[in-house]
Amino acid sequence: MHPETEQDQRLDRLARVNIVLLAACQALGQACNTMMFAATALSIITFHPERELATLPVALQHLGVMLWVFPAAMLMQRHGRRLGLRVGSVFGMAGAAIVGAGLYLASLPTMCVGGVVLGYAVACLHQYRFAAVELVPGPYRAKAISWVTAGGVIAGIIGPGLVRWSHDQWVPIYLATYAAMFLLHAAVFVLLSFIRFPPPAAAATAGHAAPPAPPRPLREIALQPRFLAAVASGMVAFGVMSFLMSASPLAIVACGLPHTEAHWVIFMHVMGMFVPAFFTGNLIVRYGTTPVMTAGIALMLGGVAAGLAGLTDWHFRIALTLNGIGWNFLFVGATTLVTTCYRPNERGKVQALNDFLVFGTTAAASFLAGVLQERVGWFALNWFSLALLAVAVAAVAWLWRQDRGALTAQA
Repeated sequence: MHPETEQDQRLDRLARVNIVLLAACQALGQACNTMMFAATALSIITFHPERELATLPVALQHLGVMLWVFPAAMLMQRHGRRLGLRVGSVFGMAGAAIVGAGLYLASLPTMCVGGVVLGYAVACLHQYRFAAVELVPGPYRAKAISWVTAGGVIAGIIGPGLVRWSHDQWVPIYLATYAAMFLLHAAVFVLLSFIRFPPPAAAATAGHAAPPAPPRPLREIALQPRFLAAVASGMVAFGVMSFLMSASPLAIVACGLPHTEAHWVIFMHVMGMFVPAFFTGNLIVRYGTTPVMTAGIALMLGGVAAGLAGLTDWHFRIALTLNGIGWNFLFVGATTLVTTCYRPNERGKVQALNDFLVFGTTAAASFLAGVLQERVGWFALNWFSLALLAVAVAAVAWLWRQDRGALTAQA
């Protein structure tokens, strides 16, 4: 056997191990995020009289992502993924402790501070999909993103399962849930030490036999029509998902269904978000990014239709499951498109801008979810989601047109 072949096999094995470990970190980190969604609004209404503020800490967590995403991304650009992601785990532990302390003290402002701190951990969590791209050769980008995103399947089991088990273990209820979040972030901190990320200089020159061209201004990169379409799709995917996911526990309880039903709905939603990730990358490789994104929009529209059809337990389950599957198709496709819009030495600032815009939308959606649920109800939220999905329809239609134009030009 040739030495080059043996080396290639070793690199391939190392890449697989790194991706599996990164997916495990994604699973545990996403489980914490799921627990925050599932527990926070229901814990706040146990002590705070204004139910419309129940989603405020979650909204501020997304605002925290906006505030922290540029510092987090640039720290990783300069000092590497391992250090940057482990700092995110430290923030996760601190944020979980602060939110838990706020619940114990019946202090909404303290829980909101914890949400902002957790925003740093979430900003790092959403860098995992970009870190995955740096661990594999270029042709495997979509699959790497999909495989790491698939770690959310385990999150879909761990997160809601821990909420169901822990929510009434301590007094006040849900306090043990935040203690469990702390432990999961600690586990991520440990796991990250075993992943062999490329050094910052190597990641910045990946795929270049010669020295890469100087990085372009961020404005020039951001004004590429393809980048704008990709980011708009990602914003809609996360915005609609967060909008309905944040409001669903409140809507379920308001309909007279038990708290445990909210936990099951979030479980089905999270499974819908992440189970398809086992094959989304293969679908993109086989059929292309735009068709997969189109399927995602269609599924999210189906989820809205189910939400408008009734208020039984199965209406909520079907609506949130379809919403999750649609999110996966649309968001993985949008992320794959974003990675084609920048050079390796531009990755930090472009990934940060993408997440800043995506989570700006998510923060607004999370806050409005609680307000609108209390004031106008579940049906109005679903109708509003249709307006957001219209933006994704326009972006993907433009991508279809560009792809057709490119094929025509080649012919």
